[in-house]
Amino acid sequence: MKIRIEGLLPAPLKERLHGRSQVWGQSYTFESGRFYQVYSPSGRGKSTFLHILYGIRKDYEGAVFINEKPVQSMPAQEWAVLRQKHLSIVFQDLRLLLHLTAWENLQLKAALQPMDADKIVAMAEYLGVKHLLHRQVALLSYGERQRIAIIRALIQPFEMLLLDEPFSHLDEENIKLAGQLILSRCKEQNAGFIMASLGYDYQMTFHEKLLLG
Repeated sequence: MKIRIEGLLPAPLKERLHGRSQVWGQSYTFESGRFYQVYSPSGRGKSTFLHILYGIRKDYEGAVFINEKPVQSMPAQEWAVLRQKHLSIVFQDLRLLLHLTAWENLQLKAALQPMDADKIVAMAEYLGVKHLLHRQVALLSYGERQRIAIIRALIQPFEMLLLDEPFSHLDEENIKLAGQLILSRCKEQNAGFIMASLGYDYQMTFHEKLLLG
C-alpha cells in the first residue's frame, strides 16, 4: 500500500500553521513495510492527520491518494473494505465499547476478520491483560484499555497501521512489549505503520521521523 499526500492542510488548523511542517502542505508518500513517526507538540493536528488518512475527516485542502486513487471520490463500500482488510487504526480515545467486556470488544473485530482465538489470547497474555479479558471495559484502567485497543487493531489483516499516541498511558515495560508486538505483526504481513506522537522513541526504530508542525 502507498498513501500519498499532496498539499494537505486541515481547515481547523490552517491559520495556525507556520510553514516548518514536513507533512502539512507538503508532498510525501508512506509505503507498506516502513515505519514512520509523525511528531509534534499537542494541538498541531496529529489526530486530525490520522483521521484524514483513515477517511473519517474531510475538512481539508489538498489531496490524499491510496494506491494512487484519490480518496475524496472513494465510495463508502470501498472505504469499508479498506478498513477491514488493508488499513487498521488505534484511536487516541480508543473507541472501545465500555459496557462490553474486553473479550467482547475483541470479538467484534474478530467477527469481521476471523483470527484463531488462541492467537488473540496469546497477544493478551503477552501484553499482560489475559486475566482481564472477561472484565467489563468500564472497570479497566486507561492503560489496560489501551492494550486491549492495540490488540483489537492487530487482529485484522492490514498493510498500514495508524497509531494515535498508542502508548500515552503505558509504563516503560509495557511500551516495550506493545512495541514489540506491533513490530511483529507488521513484519508478519509486510505492513507498515504511521505513529503520531510527541516524538519519543518508545524503544522503537523508525525509518522516517517527520515533524508535523
